[in-house]
Amino acid sequence: MSTILKTGPAPHIRTAETVESVMYSVVIALIPAFAMAVYTFGVRALILTAVSILTCILTEYLCQKALKRDIEAFDGSAILTGILFSFVVPVIMPLQYVVVGNIVAIALGKMVYGGLGHNIFNPALIGRAFVQASWPVAITTFAYDGKAGATVLDAMKRGIPLSDALIENSNQYIDAFLGQMGGCLGETSSLALLIGGAYLIYKKHIDWKVPAVMIGTVFVLTWAMGADPLMQIFSGGLFLGAFFMATDMVTSPTTSKGRVVFALGLGILISLIRMKGGYPEGTAYAILIMNGVVPLIDRYIRPKKFGGVSKNGK
Repeated sequence: MSTILKTGPAPHIRTAETVESVMYSVVIALIPAFAMAVYTFGVRALILTAVSILTCILTEYLCQKALKRDIEAFDGSAILTGILFSFVVPVIMPLQYVVVGNIVAIALGKMVYGGLGHNIFNPALIGRAFVQASWPVAITTFAYDGKAGATVLDAMKRGIPLSDALIENSNQYIDAFLGQMGGCLGETSSLALLIGGAYLIYKKHIDWKVPAVMIGTVFVLTWAMGADPLMQIFSGGLFLGAFFMATDMVTSPTTSKGRVVFALGLGILISLIRMKGGYPEGTAYAILIMNGVVPLIDRYIRPKKFGGVSKNGK
């Protein structure tokens, strides 16, 4: 009896990349930001991140076990979700909220859709949105150097002098760029995130146009609205979202032109939420909103079919 060979749908492209290699490359890219978080916030950053990662791995394992699927909780995606969730919450957030947020991130943000590759929205941001809706005070209470207070974005939103915000009182632009200020655990150091993003661009895991268009749009629009554009791009979760969340392969458009439209929409939404909305930060919600628009972008922005004929016959 002849052997029957089974193949997947065309095109067939050989690559050495695997899910594990890509996921762990992103984890490696997050190491500079994590190191800066531990330096800035101390051992609490290490504890919160560890709890977040372990909760994600255990939740995914139990979901796959309950659904009688292959156990893939250690392919790196759950670890990445745990790190990203810990990066978008305050370091002083109670650990029980961290656990609940990560359970929601994996169970409702990922597994309910069918697992990795099928989720519509970024799982870590789904978990964050749930925590923000459930415990808004806990997720907006920030500390730095033993003091609690307003972040830079919050201070600018409310007209508070930056000298009274959670930031060093030397050169504020340099402090914001390096991460010498209060904020969510992994989003304060633009430099560390830029280093990690450059590594992913070098490895060709992300499209450089997404962070460039997204950050550039926020810079131009906030400047046009009368804000300090440098402080707007160096503060909050813009760099983290631009390099590590908006570039997610599953929840971003498939075409290069589509990704540019996606990034432009993100920049516009973030600028409008920050400058015209009641919330000082808008990166997380902007990404979730644009995740929902991705199917529409993919539908109307398609590459020309190989060998296809256009309407005018050429």
